[in-house]
Amino acid sequence: MLMRTDPFREFDRLAQQLFSRDGSQLMMPMDAWKEGHAFTVELDLPGVREEDIDLEVERNVLTVRAERRPAELGDREVIHAERPTGEFMRQIFLSDSLDTEQVEASYRDGVLTLKIPMAEEAKPRKVLIGPGKREIEQ
Repeated sequence: MLMRTDPFREFDRLAQQLFSRDGSQLMMPMDAWKEGHAFTVELDLPGVREEDIDLEVERNVLTVRAERRPAELGDREVIHAERPTGEFMRQIFLSDSLDTEQVEASYRDGVLTLKIPMAEEAKPRKVLIGPGKREIEQ
């Protein structure tokens, strides 16, 4: 399962994003759920091109980096601009019960979807009673 985050860590991350001088750390909203023997994580990245997304797993930390590039202005004069541009980054701390070697990623309509299966040794098993009996998968 995904590891629960320390609420103060999230507060620190948000404060860093709000008060960073260059605005280099932008929000990346996330939903996560367990279904069967896998976890699914969805991250909102509207306006980000697939080739500008980078995923990296190191030990039990999955890091997602993305960049939303500013639009080419040409002869346009910007009147109002609220959509942030720059680098987005989010780290997801994964439980040891997940198989980080088998992460699947897809990107569609501005949503990055990650599927992370449970490790075989973490899946529930039924144990049979008696000599010579072995466990069987459920």
